[in-house]
Formats: sequence, C-alpha cells, structure tokens
Amino acid sequence: MYFIFLLLWIVLNGQFTWEILGFGMVISAALYWFCCRFLDYSPKRDLAILRRLPLIFFYVLILIKEIIKANVDTIRMVLSFRNQIDPVIVKFHTGLRTKTARVVLANSITLTPGTITIALEGDELTVHALDEDFAKGINENIFLRILLKIEAADGKGEGGGHEKRN
Repeated sequence: MYFIFLLLWIVLNGQFTWEILGFGMVISAALYWFCCRFLDYSPKRDLAILRRLPLIFFYVLILIKEIIKANVDTIRMVLSFRNQIDPVIVKFHTGLRTKTARVVLANSITLTPGTITIALEGDELTVHALDEDFAKGINENIFLRILLKIEAADGKGEGGGHEKRN
C-alpha cells in the first residue's frame, strides 16, 4: 500500500524530482500509518494481497476475455433473425466466504453483456440473463472458480454452488 501511495503521489505531481520523491515518501508513510492505525489495515494484508496478485491479474485477464466474448454473443443474438428471446432469472449459491469476493462476482456478471445481477443476499445471487444460453453454467462459471482459488490462497476453504431456477 505504501508503494501505491508513493507511485500515485509521483504520477499526480506530473514530474519527478528528488524533492518530490522525498516529500512523497513522507506523505505516503503518513497515509500508510493512518490506514494501519484507523482503517484496520496492516502489513500482513499487503503480504496477503501480494500472494494473491498473480490470481488477481489472471482474474482481470479472464474478465476482459469474457466481456469480449459476451459482447460478440449478444451482438450475434440481437442481429440474428431469431425473434424469440427467452429471458430467465437464475438463483444460485456462490460458496464464497467473503463479502468482497461476492461483490466482485456480482459485478463481473453484470459487466458481461447479456447478464445482470439483480440481487445479492448473503451467499445467494439472483441473475437475469437475456437468454437461456447466457444462463447455462452460470453457477459454475470461471469467475467463481478463480474467486474460490483466491479465497483458498488466503486460507479460506473452497465451496461450491448449486442452481435454482424460477
């Protein structure tokens, strides 16, 4: 976190001098101390994030790939001559233990065209899909698998999800 603060300080200054670097180091240290003291942050969290960084980077790459793929599928469906679009609502349990992971999953589903997360209540997600094809396998999607691995890297156990349709 300290290095992110320092990098942000340098970028926002728009230039690099030794004075800016020195002052940025002091300001970044003060901000980091504030986060540790009042926002329940610790150096252990930095190490945990660093351990999970490769999985987080992989998650972002998969998210970009899935967004592009869903865009193509949605455009293909909208421009096709098929008049019958059959929207569905799917409810499933994620098996994710942290609120952060559940929110990231909900936002990732919403970012992919053709699906939108309607509700997130506890461990259960309610998703509206533009067509039944978009809803297939939503409870076992790649986002969920990677988030479960990220949680497992943090010492949390893995879980599964099952699907209920309305």
